[in-house]
Amino acid sequence: MPPQKQNRSGDGSAAAEEALPIRRSLRSATVRNGQATAEAVKPAKPRTKKRSAQDDDDAESKPTQELKPTAKSRKKPTKKPTKKPAKAARNSDSEEADDPTSAPGPSAPVSEDVDVDSIPTENPNAPKHDGEWYWLMKAEPETRLENGIDVRFSIDDLRAKKKPEGWDGIRAYPARNNMRNMNAGDKAFFYHSNCKEPSIVGIMEIVKEYSEDVTARQPGTPYYDPSSTKDKPKWDLVHVEFRKKFAVKITLKELRELGKPGGPLENMQMLKQSRLSVSKVSEAEWKALCDFADKKAKDAGLEHEED
Repeated sequence: MPPQKQNRSGDGSAAAEEALPIRRSLRSATVRNGQATAEAVKPAKPRTKKRSAQDDDDAESKPTQELKPTAKSRKKPTKKPTKKPAKAARNSDSEEADDPTSAPGPSAPVSEDVDVDSIPTENPNAPKHDGEWYWLMKAEPETRLENGIDVRFSIDDLRAKKKPEGWDGIRAYPARNNMRNMNAGDKAFFYHSNCKEPSIVGIMEIVKEYSEDVTARQPGTPYYDPSSTKDKPKWDLVHVEFRKKFAVKITLKELRELGKPGGPLENMQMLKQSRLSVSKVSEAEWKALCDFADKKAKDAGLEHEED
């Protein structure tokens, strides 16, 4: 799915606070080659100290001193070519945290592709709750390249999908843990982030509970994480479907107004942790925002677009 679509730049202070730093960077190195010409040295008197296993270890761990090459023998450093990723991924969090339960693994193999129809609706490991819970999930609607891939993903992109869309690219533990608490049937606001006017633009439904985000194990994807392996996967996703596009979006400025002391959103997680890409929404907050969206549509003489 998109790309994290993560996370791409905004306008003014609102977009600045929504901007999500780039998560992954390709490790590159330059190799320096040179042929040294040794200077003549006086023969030294051999030492009679007995060589030990520890000496062998030290010899391997300490590189030999490199003599300065002559002008004739100097060579220009060569650069390793970088690979261009081949698949887009979803918007990832800018908020990073260490997870003591997830130890880095060996080099990750190329992960298998997963047929969405083969993923069950419910995950027996997902905590179950009564009734619907509500969430807010961010994606980036404007072009931004992550490792050479355009990670933009808007509510219109979601609406065009014929099958449930995996919300991939999440690489922050608080956001991942929120997804693990989702049940099929929960609802989420679709939030356009890291753009000119960050806003809640519609509603989607969680249709498949969390499963592994295999893109984390696929070299060449925007948010590849070599520490996530098939035996010890670190990152998950949920599958969502489009439900509604608001006739008039609810802007970040309006959310902040509603979030002032005494307002209906004063304790909203998204406003308290603005860099969190998947956040919890209380039932009261959900109702207040849906009512607000309905009022804006009515005042504009428009209707929401539903599936």
